[in-house]
Amino acid sequence: MTENTQKLSDVGVSIWLDDLSRERISSGGLQKLIDEKNVVGVTTNPTIFAAALANGESYSEQVAALAATNTDVTDAVFEITTDDVAAASDIFKPIYDATKGFDGRVSIEVEPGLAHDAQGTIAQAKALSAKVDRENVLIKIPATVEGLEAITETIAAGISVNVTLIFSLERYRDVINAYLSGLEKAKEAGHDLSKIHSVASFFVSRVDTEIDKRLTAIGTDEALALKSKAGIANAQLAYEVWTQAFATERALLLLEGGANTQRPLWASTGVKDPSVPDTAYVVELAAPSVVNTMPEKTLEALSDHGEVRGDTIAHSYAEANKVLDAIGALGISYAEVTELLEKEGVEKFIVSWNELLDTVTAALKAAE
Repeated sequence: MTENTQKLSDVGVSIWLDDLSRERISSGGLQKLIDEKNVVGVTTNPTIFAAALANGESYSEQVAALAATNTDVTDAVFEITTDDVAAASDIFKPIYDATKGFDGRVSIEVEPGLAHDAQGTIAQAKALSAKVDRENVLIKIPATVEGLEAITETIAAGISVNVTLIFSLERYRDVINAYLSGLEKAKEAGHDLSKIHSVASFFVSRVDTEIDKRLTAIGTDEALALKSKAGIANAQLAYEVWTQAFATERALLLLEGGANTQRPLWASTGVKDPSVPDTAYVVELAAPSVVNTMPEKTLEALSDHGEVRGDTIAHSYAEANKVLDAIGALGISYAEVTELLEKEGVEKFIVSWNELLDTVTAALKAAE
């Protein structure tokens, strides 16, 4: 293991890769990252799959077989992506077993067009879980208002969930409530709570990108001094929310019954601003029991020159609150920014999903 990735793991951070492709699976590249860079999980999304399919010769055999049976494009995407996730899940199974389900996880997302359709999301979450048929899969559900109901019902069915596209502390509290409600229903239904896991994906760099744009427009020294601070402050306060929420009587009752906490996961951890250190969203958000899902570029940067300084979230809350208060005092609305980011997040994934459909449609036609 590289020294820096090991140091981060020693703090209690689970390193997950934010990328997956059939080429990465079949070439042994994924296994190499497990062996050498402390990678203990992987996440996917429509953007990742769109890139994998657009650049991947390794899908041609399956595409030809699907074309031969006149499979429609949506079903073809379902078959291709679930096959990749099942194969990755098998690679991570030893980690899953060794950590008793804590890590060794692979995520697959429901169609982004279902983001505001609770019943559609629940149905597809169940279909994806059944098709992948691996205990260590996580079904990704966006944290929209409608998604909250879907999270509860999916957890209630005994299916593990990765909640994605969380930007605000208020919505994060709603997500934790949805998870706890799901556990309560799962318990009533007789499910083994110890088998149900969840992570809550709190986005980091996108918060900075949007708020920094507004700080730059204000242009004062006071505003410019706050650039690239909101994303980390927001995530640090999310960790505080997590520690408080899982110390309540309601949560402790479930935990005592074998349930797991819903761990915070830092997503969107690739730094966009070249003036910010490329490992900032990793080393500044290190704490026990968190997941950091990194694009490979960020993972390589961490391995090469990341300066892990132990737990950087403990004792950060007062300063983090000051940062967000100062930004609010300049007239930048936290609620407006986080609502916009959720809306844009869903829209971006829909664009990627459509690109994925277009790519597979073209491949199916070429294989006829």
